Amino acid sequence: MILDTNALSAWADGNNAVSRVLARQEFLALPVVVLGEYRFGLRSTRYRQILESKLAELERVVRILDITRSTAHTYAAIRDELKRVGKPIPSNDVWIAALVR
Repeated sequence: MILDTNALSAWADGNNAVSRVLARQEFLALPVVVLGEYRFGLRSTRYRQILESKLAELERVVRILDITRSTAHTYAAIRDELKRVGKPIPSNDVWIAALVR
């Protein structure tokens, strides 16, 4: 299973339903873009230390999906597809989609 920023936030906030789903997964991955978005959000919360500690715990057990040359080609293809059908999405979401694909 690949986590998006919303799932990561729900897990970190102690959402039991999300935690149960994640606990049943054999494979967990975290796109580096999601990691960046979440770390950005941590900069403005008073719970930063607690959440950074939880994130460090998660990082030890998940695979981090890094952007590669292949990801960049996929990003361009997805962004072009979305543009052609008139359904653009935010750039970070395109990167996440490219990592997932």
